[in-house]
This record gives sequence, structure tokens and C-alpha cells, in this order.
Amino acid sequence: MNTGSSSSRLTALERFATSFHADFRFGPLNIVILVGLCVAGLTIYLATHTFDLDTVITMISVALGLAVLFRITQIWESVLILTTLAALGTYLHHRPNSEILVATVIIAGLFAPCVQVAYQWEKAVLLRFGGFRGLRGSGLFFVLPVIDKVANYVDQRIRVTDFSAETTLTSDTVPVNVDAIAFWMVWDAEKAVLEVENFANAVTLSAQTGLRDSIGKHELGEMLSHRDRLGDEIQQVLDAKTSAWGITVQSVEIRDIIIPKGLEDAMSRRAQAERERQSRLILSTAETEIAAKFAEASEHYKRNPAALHLRAMNMVYEGLKNKGSMIIVPSTAVETMGLGAMGGLTAFDRILGENADAEEADSDIQPNAENTTTI
Repeated sequence: MNTGSSSSRLTALERFATSFHADFRFGPLNIVILVGLCVAGLTIYLATHTFDLDTVITMISVALGLAVLFRITQIWESVLILTTLAALGTYLHHRPNSEILVATVIIAGLFAPCVQVAYQWEKAVLLRFGGFRGLRGSGLFFVLPVIDKVANYVDQRIRVTDFSAETTLTSDTVPVNVDAIAFWMVWDAEKAVLEVENFANAVTLSAQTGLRDSIGKHELGEMLSHRDRLGDEIQQVLDAKTSAWGITVQSVEIRDIIIPKGLEDAMSRRAQAERERQSRLILSTAETEIAAKFAEASEHYKRNPAALHLRAMNMVYEGLKNKGSMIIVPSTAVETMGLGAMGGLTAFDRILGENADAEEADSDIQPNAENTTTI
């Protein structure tokens, strides 16, 4: 729990340091410079005066206290006030031989914040006496105490912003909730800082407005089936607006479109009915094609009675090749194709076969009976 709270505090300090409220960024390098200058001044003092443990404790405490307070505040007002108080306290505690210690505290307190570091992906916007001085790229750069201010550290990497439009009506008056994300980047840090008060918030609000306008121009079905088209439309609107701010919107993607539960059920029933209709159409089309093929076959059988008889014999064979099978055919078909005669012959042949099997079984039983009598 303590580790999580500490990391969250550090993240908040970093965000504050890169905002318009901070005058500079006081990081680990600045802390090292501040403590190092205090230790150097203490070393010079001890080289010219007798060793005093109280003096050592005082200078180390002043260095660490200023480092912590500068890290928290990161504004020139706190630097001036805290450095003055530290120097005054050191003078009152170690007078009359406190000139070196007081000078060390003043130099360390004013010089340590002047060393600034910009990361590889950042541009620092520098103001001097409130006017734009220039941009500082990645690496070390120096600012003048009190008169210089780092207005903002602008991150020029691609950013991702999520935004949404809740309960917005489409062109066919359907309320929807839409979630989307925008990919954008700052290509001109000077314009982004000097033209817009809070460019990140401006991009988010503009994206929400553009999303609501685009939803009102499209029907629900079009939005559901052409999400990419809706995203491209929003991206073009946003890019045209943010180009003057030194910002470009690369793409907008629609993540989710949420519709009311009742409408979702109605659309589901409509889809089911549509699928049922398609299945019935397919079945009727198949029946029509089958009927057409039967009509075509009847023309061939009409002109060729031999083919009709062969087909009838094949039907009988297919029906009677399995034992216990039964065929029901119309009487007209029996008379036309001679199925009655063929069926009778088949039945007669089956009866003869059954009688032969019965006689063979009787002949096998009689010798056994005689043998039994003999015994």
C-alpha cells in the first residue's frame, strides 16, 4: 500500500512539473546538484574552520529539506522564500563565522533549479519575462532564475484519448451511446502551448462534439455496418480544427455502439424473421427447380416407354432389396408401368423361396426324431 501511494505521488509531481502551473522541473539531477553544492560548501568551511558536528548536521538537513520542498513546489516563489529562510536560519545559528555556509545555501538554492532536462520525446517551451523565448529540445538546457519559466514540457509522441457520446439521437431518432478513441500528436509545440490554454482537454471536447454531430447525420443501420466511415468523418473534422493548434489527429476508431435493450430485442426478432424468410425462399426455389426437372424427365419418359419401365424396375428393386420393406404406389402408376405384374412375380418368387426353406427344415428334423425313437 505504501509503495502504491508513493508511486502515485511521484506521478502527480511529474504531471504538475509538465503543466502550466510549474515554473521548472525539479528532478533527481537537480537534487544531486543541490546536495552536492551544499556538501562542497561544507567541505570548504571545514577546511578553514575547526570540525563541528552541529555544522555538518545543519548543512545536510538544509540540503535535504530544500530538495524535498523544491521537488514538491517547483515554482520560483518557493525557491526565493525557502532559500531566504534557510540562509537566515544558518546565519543565526552559526554566526559570526557563517559567511561560507550562507553563501553556499544561497548559491545551491538558486542554481540547482536552473539546470533542466528534456526527454527525447519532449519539447520545452521557454518564456522569459512572460514572452516566448524559444523551444528547447532533448537533453540539458539552462534557465535563468526567477525571470525564466518553462511553460510546458510538450510530449510529441502519439497519444490516445478515449471519448464518448451518451444518449445521442441518430438521424432516424434512435438513442445510442457511442465510445470511441482518437490517436493524435503535437507536431508544433509552440502553437499547442501559445494558441490553446489546455490543448489536451480541447482535443477531447472537440472529439466529443464531432462525434455527436456525426451520429446525428447517420442512421443506426449505417453506423453499425460502417464504423470505419464514421471514424474517418470524425477524424477529418477534428484534423481540420486542430491543425491551427499544431496538432494532427491521425485516426478515430469507434469502439462500441450501445443501443437500448428493447430495440436490441426488436432487431434480433427482425433478424430471425429475415432468416426465416430467406430459408423459405430457398426451399421454394428448390421445389420449383425440382418440379422443373421432373417435368423435363416426364417428357423423356413420355417418348420412351422402355425407359419408364426400367425406372419402375429400379424403384421396385431399391424398395425391396431390404427385408421387410414395403412400397406404396398409386394405382395409376401400377397400371401404367406394369408394376402389378412385376410386384406379383416378386411376391411369388419370395413365397417359393420361403416354402423351400420350410421343406429343408422339416427334412433336417425327421432323422433326429427317428434316432430318438430308436434309442
